[in-house]
Amino acid sequence: MDKLFCVGCGGAHSSNGSGKGRSREGHIRYGFSLVKGQANHPMEDYHVATFFETQRHELGLFAIYDGHMGDAVPSYLQKHLFENILNEEGFWADPGRSIIRAYEKTDQAILSNSSNLGRGGSTAVTAILINGQRLWVANVGDSRGVLSKGGKAVAVTIDHEPDTERNIIENKGGFVSKMPGDVARVNGQLAVSRAFGDKNLKSHLRSDPDIQDLTIDTSCDVLILASDGLWKVMANQEAVDIARRYKDPKKAAKQLTSEAVKRDSKDDISCVVVRFGR
Repeated sequence: MDKLFCVGCGGAHSSNGSGKGRSREGHIRYGFSLVKGQANHPMEDYHVATFFETQRHELGLFAIYDGHMGDAVPSYLQKHLFENILNEEGFWADPGRSIIRAYEKTDQAILSNSSNLGRGGSTAVTAILINGQRLWVANVGDSRGVLSKGGKAVAVTIDHEPDTERNIIENKGGFVSKMPGDVARVNGQLAVSRAFGDKNLKSHLRSDPDIQDLTIDTSCDVLILASDGLWKVMANQEAVDIARRYKDPKKAAKQLTSEAVKRDSKDDISCVVVRFGR
């Protein structure tokens, strides 16, 4: 198969950015909003939101990458992860297998390049919309995807937290600790049990994604992808209720990040809102 060079996969990165776009026919629109948190370091959230056409198909590509210990790994993911997925041989026959393989290869590339990328890491939630009808969502870490079906929030990702994957971490020789007032952490350090990068912890972490294959029907109206800067202060249904109030998905995304700031979220906050239908 010819390689699919993903023009526009890179998205854009801004510490306080927002924007929007639409599919070729205009039936599906997206908006995004990113707000830097209060920590004294550069913005570590990156996103992708774009439509493009290839091999007579229209693909919508949407992602949130939430970095830690620097922004090199999420920046790398923004540039390379979708391209690696789409360039997998057999993508059109078996997107799920291609996603798994590309996540693994991309993580290996990050680890091999740690002298340049550093020893930080990143979560990921990615969504590939094929011809406006089939949606493949994958994630590692605690960046989350939520789909509104008839106004009801449906989680389409699984948060990978140390407490829920304690047995796997311990079987790999690691440990999970929890200090008073803090969340559970792998080896006392990382608050997620799966991530890209994190070379020093990788022997105790996983980077394989959970994947959902979904059909977008008339009951689906909104998809939200967001970093934990949103989800720490907002329930899934609350986010859906807010997003559905706005026909313009950019306004919806900006309202979600604004509400998270009002609720005293101190982390970087990023979200992509996809609106289905007219």
